[in-house]
Amino acid sequence: MTKISGIYAASMSVLNSDLSLNIEKTISHAENLIDQGCHGTAIFGSTGQAQLIPIVEKIKLLNHLSESKYKEKHLIGTGLNSLNETINLMKISVSLNFKKFLIMPPAYYKYQDKDVINFYTKIIDAVPESKIILYNFEKLCGYKFSIECVEKLVHKFPDQIVGVKDSSYNLFEKLKLENFSVMPGSESKLLKGLENGCSGIITATCNATSQLARKVYDDFKEKKDHSLNQKLVNVRNTFEKYNLISALHTLFSKENKIYGNLLPPLSLLSEVDERNLLQSLKDLNFETKSQLAA
Repeated sequence: MTKISGIYAASMSVLNSDLSLNIEKTISHAENLIDQGCHGTAIFGSTGQAQLIPIVEKIKLLNHLSESKYKEKHLIGTGLNSLNETINLMKISVSLNFKKFLIMPPAYYKYQDKDVINFYTKIIDAVPESKIILYNFEKLCGYKFSIECVEKLVHKFPDQIVGVKDSSYNLFEKLKLENFSVMPGSESKLLKGLENGCSGIITATCNATSQLARKVYDDFKEKKDHSLNQKLVNVRNTFEKYNLISALHTLFSKENKIYGNLLPPLSLLSEVDERNLLQSLKDLNFETKSQLAA
């Protein structure tokens, strides 16, 4: 398997006015992100409201996604606490020839490294074909991967545990494993991560920054000037003043109102925050276009 590397967007889900998943436009959104510079996308990550979308809708999307022209470029997030539901969704994905997954440990409960290893062991025993990117985000699930835990998992499952998305940022500067992808969860960590041997990024705001992030990535690889990196960092820092999902949907809804549909308890930004976000992006001379025609 080719090592997962480059600029990956945690792709947004597009919802209808009745809050059902719009399959066609969600896939189109992801494909357009790749057209605009991303090496791939993560479908049903936290940015894609995965924990809020019914399994039946996820399965329906996967069936249609299997016909995508960029099928090989998508990571599938499970977004489920239940071990058995995670395994079942993965088996369906594998039957459609999706084998790359982004999987976070379950939220809410308290547990230790040994319990996390047991969780992934159960998954891999059931779905040995899987290639798993660990999702390290303590703020969302309450658990933070240690370097030792990742090393043990990779040693135990070198063919299945192939990378980590590090949104807790305790790994990306220190974790060094051969043929293993370390990908921070923020554009502000892209250049520093690449300088430390990371493989790229997987981020929410690449829904908006795909072209700029790709240019920074390519400039590093081609040993060119890093002058655009500070703008990329500034844009990311602007989004981080707000809930990222709310900010992204607010931004895109200005060009296409369908992006204004969010599953509760998520919501668009307040009018004041919206004005501040748009003005801050304007001050940075940052423009993005909606991924879909109105």
